[in-house]
Amino acid sequence: MYDPHADESPFNALPPVVVVLAAIMGFNELMLQAGDRGMFGVPPRIVFFKDYAFLPAVWDFMITRGQFPLEHLMRFITFPFIHGSFTHAAFAIVIVLAIGKAVGEIFSSVAFLAVFFLSSVFGAVVYGTLVSVNAPLIGGYPGAYGLIGAFTFLLWVNLAAVGANSMRAFSLIGVLLGIQLVFGILFGAGLDWIADVAAFVAGFGLSFVLSPGGWSRVLEKLRRD
Repeated sequence: MYDPHADESPFNALPPVVVVLAAIMGFNELMLQAGDRGMFGVPPRIVFFKDYAFLPAVWDFMITRGQFPLEHLMRFITFPFIHGSFTHAAFAIVIVLAIGKAVGEIFSSVAFLAVFFLSSVFGAVVYGTLVSVNAPLIGGYPGAYGLIGAFTFLLWVNLAAVGANSMRAFSLIGVLLGIQLVFGILFGAGLDWIADVAAFVAGFGLSFVLSPGGWSRVLEKLRRD
């Protein structure tokens, strides 16, 4: 029997904003791969780290001097698109696609992007403030964790609305942080998890304002409780 939906692209089920964001991340990684191989005149990946990664030393310089030049402020927006390897980028893209679908179907496109980028910015600020070594912060994980925070907010409100245990909404972030801990113990890890956790908190908090119904939905939930 012919299925009229058999030829449809799986991307049709994804909100366009999610596809575009993931596509930009993927395209940037392809360019970095080209640079690593000396192709098309693209500079090597390390050059992009220097110019576009978030660097704690640069953040300290801006805070100390009270000067915030655009060339360094833009690092807050560019670092989510610079990854350390193809695998690093692939995992970030998978999370954005998977969690982004759930969030993007509820949030407006503007709200979705606001969660991703504002969570990335907040994660970078916390990382730059707490980390004393000048290890660059790169990759889409903070933004992805911000989306996980928004997804957790939606679960939290919906579970409470049906009288279920709303704390179950936090099981996903608990599992992810547990996996990060195991990988860190087995293979060694940097301090990027600080930015990830901060971004999750930011994504959850932003959802009080950016999600449909926002704060009013929470108040309604609290009144029912």
